[in-house]
Amino acid sequence: MTFSYKDQFDLTGKVAVVTGACGTLGPGMCEGLAEQGAHVVLSDIKAKAATELAAALTDRFGVQCIGVECDVADEASVEAMTREAVSAFGHVDILLNNAANATPDLEAYFAPFEAYSLDEWRRNLTVDLDGMFLVAKHVGAEIAKTGRGGSIIQTASIYAAYGSDNRIYEGAEYKGTAINNPAVYSSGKAGVLGLTRWLATHWAKDGVRVNALVPGGVQSGQNEEFVRRYANRVPMARMGRKEEVVGPMLWLASDASSYVTGQFIFVDGGLSAW
Repeated sequence: MTFSYKDQFDLTGKVAVVTGACGTLGPGMCEGLAEQGAHVVLSDIKAKAATELAAALTDRFGVQCIGVECDVADEASVEAMTREAVSAFGHVDILLNNAANATPDLEAYFAPFEAYSLDEWRRNLTVDLDGMFLVAKHVGAEIAKTGRGGSIIQTASIYAAYGSDNRIYEGAEYKGTAINNPAVYSSGKAGVLGLTRWLATHWAKDGVRVNALVPGGVQSGQNEEFVRRYANRVPMARMGRKEEVVGPMLWLASDASSYVTGQFIFVDGGLSAW
């Protein structure tokens, strides 16, 4: 059989689980996977939204997509989601471990470090780090035990590797609330990078590759002042667009990256190159 680079990117018939499917980056990720031929399990705490998006992707791309309610901070919920995915498709090939905390109380989340509540700290890490662990533990184990190999992609952030330039947050707002980069966010995402490399060495013998996407700032409702200040810090002189994270994710999900594991793929417009 002749080797084809084009075929390396083909995900036809693959089964992908995406957590945080209805969040900031999730819908575009699910769309990209479905367009490339993958069947997608859309996992989100918002069951109705996940089911509706799954139906839309099924109709649009002719693949099989299902929505599954899941609270990644609850191990029983993660186990149930994993069982439902395997029951529906028989196996899993790709995990996009993407869910992150959806903050109901913006003032508590963006509180000054010196006044930060331990309860708020723990609540965020329960999702951003514990949730990553639980999903990797259960879905990743399903991938590893099949003998088919597979790919796990975990969503981190530039703030996992770099400190904040607080000057860009002067006058910055999100949904009318003054924002910053909380220490809990950096700490959780840094944990994701450590977990990624540990899992990459743990499951390499099973043909399971584990990598992390490290996005820079993506426009998602920040005010103009923040967008301007952030753009001035980036070599490409702008914030990222949601769809610009999808291509690197698809590369990591596909056989085109078959010898890539334990790596952090920065999608940041060159910010980390300064």
